[in-house]
Amino acid sequence: MPKPMTVFVSGATGHQGGALARVLCERGHRVRALTRDPNSPAAQALRRLGVEVARGDFEDPASVTRAARVADAAFAMGTPYEAGPDAEVRQGRELVEALVEAAVPYIVYSSVANADRKTGIPHFESKAKVERHLAFLGVPYSVVAPVFFMENFHSPAFVSALRNGKLAMALPRHRPLGMIAVEDVAAFTALAIERRSEFEGKRTDIGADEVSGVEAAAILADAIGRRITYEETPRDGLNADWARNEWFSRERYKFDAALLRREYPEVRWRTLREWATAQDWLSVLTPEAASPGPEPKQG
Repeated sequence: MPKPMTVFVSGATGHQGGALARVLCERGHRVRALTRDPNSPAAQALRRLGVEVARGDFEDPASVTRAARVADAAFAMGTPYEAGPDAEVRQGRELVEALVEAAVPYIVYSSVANADRKTGIPHFESKAKVERHLAFLGVPYSVVAPVFFMENFHSPAFVSALRNGKLAMALPRHRPLGMIAVEDVAAFTALAIERRSEFEGKRTDIGADEVSGVEAAAILADAIGRRITYEETPRDGLNADWARNEWFSRERYKFDAALLRREYPEVRWRTLREWATAQDWLSVLTPEAASPGPEPKQG
């Protein structure tokens, strides 16, 4: 096991940050998290893991700086889905500046795969701007850039369609889409934190599987136990951020799943079929059970 570290984790009460906090705690690290409500169920769950929870808000950079002081590393992430891409850029810049002010020696930033390829997709461009700002600040850092989260299939929009026997996406039916499970993102991010000398200065696009909409519908049908057909939605339908740009209609995520599996065997790199088979679809598809997907809905 690696030497224990103190790691500040942003977004720890959410899906991605929470998964990372769990992995780090399991590996013997001390984790600090920031939340607006330290008494929330999510914050209490973190405490039960051994996470040190502090009251604060990313809109209050000073609270971030206080919580991150003497941390050996920090995980930084943001989302455009609460206040929009412009707010994500502002909050992301303020977050990394607050971490620099706290003298955190190493920052791992969660972006999105291929955000550095000038896609024109708003929530890709917002993360690219934060990446560039992080590089400008000159602090040692690395970037972990995942593809589409498999957990997005748990989100209300997808669940609503799945209940009606449809997988609906604003994507050509045979266009392959890179996918990854949040737990695998967390496992890889933990490596990037622990193995600073290997990852510092690197940007790594990560994904575990690549399937088309039609293939995904068949996989989900097998896992759920009901007929699921693929439906390509109009550009003003689901995945509205995609509708503003045709990149996904003519391009696909660039990542090397085979290389990732060879070089980082510590990560499970679940396929969509492996992930889907392990889900409790009866609970997920119950109307009152639907919950928002991971904060940065990659893809």
